[in-house]
Amino acid sequence: MILEKIKKPNDIHKIPLEDFEPLAAEIRDFLIRSVSQTGGHLASNLGVVELTLALHNVLDFPEDKLIWDVGHQAYTHKILTGRKDEFKNLRQEGGLSGFPKRSESPCDAYDAGHSSNSISAGLGYVHARDILGQKHHVVSVIGDGALTGGMAYEALNNAAELKTNFIIIINDNNMSISRNVGGMSTYLSALRTAEAYTGMKMGVTKALKKVPKVGTALVDTMRKTKSSVKQLFIPGMLFENMGLTYLGPVDGHNMRQMMKLFNEAKRVEGPVVVHVLTKKGRGYEPASAHPDRFHGTGPFDIKTGRVLQKKTVPGYTDVFSKALVSLGEKNKKLTAITAAMPDGTGLVEFSRRFPDRFFDVGIAEEHAVSFAAGLALGGLVPVVAIYSSFLQRAVDQILHDVCMQKLHVIFAVDRAGLVGADGETHQGCFDLSYLSMMPNMTVLAPKNDRELEEMLAFAVSFDGPIAIRYPRGSAHQGLREYQAPVEYGRSEIIRKGKKIAVLGVGSMIPSCMEICKGLKDDGYDPTFVNARFVKPLDVDLLDELAKDHSLFVTVEENVKSGGYGEHVSAYMEACHPEIRVLSAAVWDRFVPQGNVESLRSRIGLGVEDIRQAIEDSEELREQ
Repeated sequence: MILEKIKKPNDIHKIPLEDFEPLAAEIRDFLIRSVSQTGGHLASNLGVVELTLALHNVLDFPEDKLIWDVGHQAYTHKILTGRKDEFKNLRQEGGLSGFPKRSESPCDAYDAGHSSNSISAGLGYVHARDILGQKHHVVSVIGDGALTGGMAYEALNNAAELKTNFIIIINDNNMSISRNVGGMSTYLSALRTAEAYTGMKMGVTKALKKVPKVGTALVDTMRKTKSSVKQLFIPGMLFENMGLTYLGPVDGHNMRQMMKLFNEAKRVEGPVVVHVLTKKGRGYEPASAHPDRFHGTGPFDIKTGRVLQKKTVPGYTDVFSKALVSLGEKNKKLTAITAAMPDGTGLVEFSRRFPDRFFDVGIAEEHAVSFAAGLALGGLVPVVAIYSSFLQRAVDQILHDVCMQKLHVIFAVDRAGLVGADGETHQGCFDLSYLSMMPNMTVLAPKNDRELEEMLAFAVSFDGPIAIRYPRGSAHQGLREYQAPVEYGRSEIIRKGKKIAVLGVGSMIPSCMEICKGLKDDGYDPTFVNARFVKPLDVDLLDELAKDHSLFVTVEENVKSGGYGEHVSAYMEACHPEIRVLSAAVWDRFVPQGNVESLRSRIGLGVEDIRQAIEDSEELREQ
């Protein structure tokens, strides 16, 4: 096998060009077999095999810097830099990350995970290189989906002033996670149809270069000129009008063409955009036919493409989806917004039923929130459904555009808490902190599937900014016998005891059930509270429990700083200083990838860890 010859960075330079196509086939086969066992991002990686091979052919690592936007398409890059044997532990605790990680290899130039930031990071690398007098190349690879994010244009605008080389590659597969939307998608579609122009341009360039003495100078002059022919064939020419040289489009599965264009790009004295056309899921029919389904997948059967672990219990996203459609039928003012993830956030059915009230704004969380503010001001009730980790990109807009104006915008905060295999960049452990710090914001967390439905109905009838955070995975179906009506700012007592009060938040309610059972088995009589509202605090309940309890235990899947426990501690210290508060939360750290239950134990949020901490605390109080 040719792939066996790749042991370390730059081994690709020893591979003859005629072996590149079979090597690409071997890499695809390896990716399909590996991801079928571990799960991971398949479709995006299958689409960039040739692109990555071409880049590694013209670059040297780790001297040259390759920055992947989002980063979930860097599997081939990892293989070519000597990490193939580590794929057996892909996205598992202590194993190979599904994203670039500088701690894994010096060939990973940037820790990625979120979108639209690769050009900014690359531009920083370029200026650092120039200031330090270095000579390496800097390449940022950004997808057409990531170009729907405004940060990319801020960086492009800044990059246009460069006088030294900076290569920006647009990986254009007409997809982000779901199909792309908006003006940039339309613009790139126009560029894709400009093959006649591209062919003519290359032909003219070759012919002119053959002209003795003046040919090359003529070509350089043409590149600096806003050609009327170019304007005719490629409407707008956004990139060149901004001051960036544009090359392409080029077939992203033709390695020789790409190598030629990349080498040409390396000679440009200034920023250069290379437009590469790829197909997401290429080489594996199920992924090619359903790239959104294979964007991120669990282990699957290679022959059929079916995920091996079938969902037996509806997830919280499914519950949210069904409830929102039901509410949408009753309330004609209800609208829904997603940032390029209608399927992941459960808005597909709403979009089918109410297409005029559904909006996919692309990978643009900041815009999504300010857009929702405008909808609310116009008399509608917008629901913004975004993953917790991605919503934090719009903190300023939530604070100023929604909360400051006291607007009725509902935030459906999906994937809150630990999410597992995607690691640090995707763990939703900060939303309780950044949302509860905002004036006028109300924050809820459901204990089970039915409570999510009731909270969503409550949020629609509410008047003001309100967020409901719920975790990834199967919706908890226990404790249905405890279903007190959702009342503003009121918690729910599941069981009344004495001395120890366990106050759980949302996704940690099942753990709190086990903690209370263990305490009861050990002879304690704990009170069990479903907090429901993280903001505002149910201070009336806290005051009531202070009469016959000596220890409050708060349990949340959020960082300790600014979380529910810290707010309870501050109130108790001010009003009931004799009562101790034990806060079980994520301490000051980023949580790596791994199984959620294993990660909880690793960071002290496991059931036995919390129960033992409670009993140790009680023993200390009695001494």
